[in-house]
Amino acid sequence: MKLKEFQLEAVKKLFEAMETPARDIILKSPTGSGKTIILTYFMHQYIQSFPKTVFVWLTPGKGNLEEQSKAKMDKYIHASQTKLLSDVMASGFEENDSCFINWEKLTKKGNNALKDSERTNFLEHIQHALNDGLHFVIVVDESHQNNTIKADEIIQYFHTNKIIRCSATPKGIATAEIIEISEEEVIAAGLIKKMLVINQDFPQIIETENQTEFLLGKALAKQRELRSEFLKIDVDLNPLIVIQLPNKSETLQDSVERYLETKGLTYENGQLAIWLSDRHENLEGIDTPNAKSSAVIIKQAVATGWDCPRAYILVKLRDNMDETFEIQTIGRIRRMPEAKHYENDILDSCYLYTLDEKFTACVKMALNKGALNACTLFLKNEYKDITLIGEHRTMVTSTRNPQKALQAIASYAEKEYGVGTNKAENKTRLQTAGFELSEDIVKHTFSGETATLAFNSTDMNKIKVTERLDTHIHGRDYHQKIGKIGLEIGMEYSYMNTIIRKLFDKNFKYSRKILALEPRAVYAFVINNDDKLRYLVREAMAYEMAQLKMDIPSKSYYEFHIPQSCLFTYNGDAKTQHIMEKNVYQNYLSSAAPRSTPEVKFEKFCERSASVEWWYKNGDKGNEYLSIVYQDNSGKQKLFYPDYIISVKGEIWIVETKGGFDRSGNSQDIDLYTPKKFKVLKDYLTEHGLKGGIVRNDAATDELCICMDTYSEDINSDNWVILSSVLE
Repeated sequence: MKLKEFQLEAVKKLFEAMETPARDIILKSPTGSGKTIILTYFMHQYIQSFPKTVFVWLTPGKGNLEEQSKAKMDKYIHASQTKLLSDVMASGFEENDSCFINWEKLTKKGNNALKDSERTNFLEHIQHALNDGLHFVIVVDESHQNNTIKADEIIQYFHTNKIIRCSATPKGIATAEIIEISEEEVIAAGLIKKMLVINQDFPQIIETENQTEFLLGKALAKQRELRSEFLKIDVDLNPLIVIQLPNKSETLQDSVERYLETKGLTYENGQLAIWLSDRHENLEGIDTPNAKSSAVIIKQAVATGWDCPRAYILVKLRDNMDETFEIQTIGRIRRMPEAKHYENDILDSCYLYTLDEKFTACVKMALNKGALNACTLFLKNEYKDITLIGEHRTMVTSTRNPQKALQAIASYAEKEYGVGTNKAENKTRLQTAGFELSEDIVKHTFSGETATLAFNSTDMNKIKVTERLDTHIHGRDYHQKIGKIGLEIGMEYSYMNTIIRKLFDKNFKYSRKILALEPRAVYAFVINNDDKLRYLVREAMAYEMAQLKMDIPSKSYYEFHIPQSCLFTYNGDAKTQHIMEKNVYQNYLSSAAPRSTPEVKFEKFCERSASVEWWYKNGDKGNEYLSIVYQDNSGKQKLFYPDYIISVKGEIWIVETKGGFDRSGNSQDIDLYTPKKFKVLKDYLTEHGLKGGIVRNDAATDELCICMDTYSEDINSDNWVILSSVLE
């Protein structure tokens, strides 16, 4: 299992939150962000650092989520020690257990999963564990569903001082530590689809004898299109249609089944599946990429927790009843099937078909800019031969390659501390650099007097406290420190431990070993110097990345052509829907969305300007769009996608739009990298003999201004000129 950068960062923040006084930790993560992977990886790492721990993972009652979560941990963490409620009832809680338990089997009135006598036994198992010195950490999955008195009563029995509550829509707890994963991070990592497309290519007026059949027909056509696109890239994946019915809708269910049968989808031939509370058919293996079923009928029960990454299309049917449907149903179709984008608009989007106006409005409100009307636009013939040179990244990261990390740390230690082959001399050099080389555990405290609590430690006496090393007692401290050092560079515990041992343990062979300590002494060395070791590995990897820039080309080049078609998203509720004739695509509408205010103003300017012959709105992610390479403030390579390519009297211009200046001249640009992007854009334009710059709006004059030569944050400087005066 290889975690994404944002997932590793979340694990690191969970470790940090466990050290705070707060009892509650809220992990707010969008559906599809790999919440289960993040938490199971964290649990596995935490148990290694803190023995005598038992994790209890509580799930809501629908969909056997506890079994799904346990199965994921068994799959990803091979050394895990997992249990269900039945296992706990049989053998109790044991050290290093991760127990997955359905809430409702403990709290729901009339649930026979636990009889009164068994409930007593369950509480006894908790007490036995506490008596044995075990401590519980509680994970509350889909916590927004279980914030009840009964649920809190169960939690209290565990006498825990740490509760991790996770949900895409958590309910606030005033004193909680909050770890939030943004939807943008998850999309950028390729885990969820870029766009939700609602009612694609629907006409303004729909005339149909049967609304259900109309929607299902659209969904089946989209399913065939997606299947064809996957086959073009040699991916054997059968996209799944999720058909959601309202509760108490037997008549509607019959009509859906009859229509699908006319299209060759039946339960008998395996192409249709159903998941209702009282009926399960063709569900085994439904989550495999090339499963036979092309559609599954569900009701509201599968709105939470169900994980089937090949699900691409949701058909939300109505039955003339006022019923509230959960937004989380959308999450069922947002996961990318292979946890990556295909750089194909069709495959990187998911699709909703519904005539339920309330539901559509609710989706748009919840997903904000992630849900818009959409249609496919085609490039006008006269612009098919336009060619520019784009740039791609070539820098490779060695952050999580254990062998390269070992070499980088050894190299950096030689550079930073001057260590070499002489171990005695190395010991002196490390001591000079502030490392503690005692074989005992060394801690520091202060003594003295103070009249106020706001005292300065430099006024106190510093006291050195030594404690004889006991590997049994201090082993957990060692494992915890190694885990934290590894998290600095996203390195798994076992690899980080091997790296430290190769560098400092005499029993591990390595030609560039820094010290040759006895295995016991390595424990003391790591515990006494964990801060310095964390600094060493972090700086070593940063230095390594800096060296890589010198060893390999900083970028590669490719030939860019405007894509032949695009998935065009727009606001269907906008009052004006006129076609912008100068855009390179046919039928590009003025209600294009999402668009920032500067982008809207710039597009209107291009349409009005006599000197602008045509214009193209570039995408913001993907190999099919024009990109330029730049480096962020940490030296990491990133791709910059300029907003617009335009033609002015036969010359190509490239323009980036940014937040404007308010009436007082204060900047409203939130992009920290604008000066950096201006420089790389200017260098690119110079290299290829093109024109362009950065355009921002001046609220004082309500004029678009362009900066072309030297970037400035002062709108009143001569570096900014009115755009209309340049493009006359």
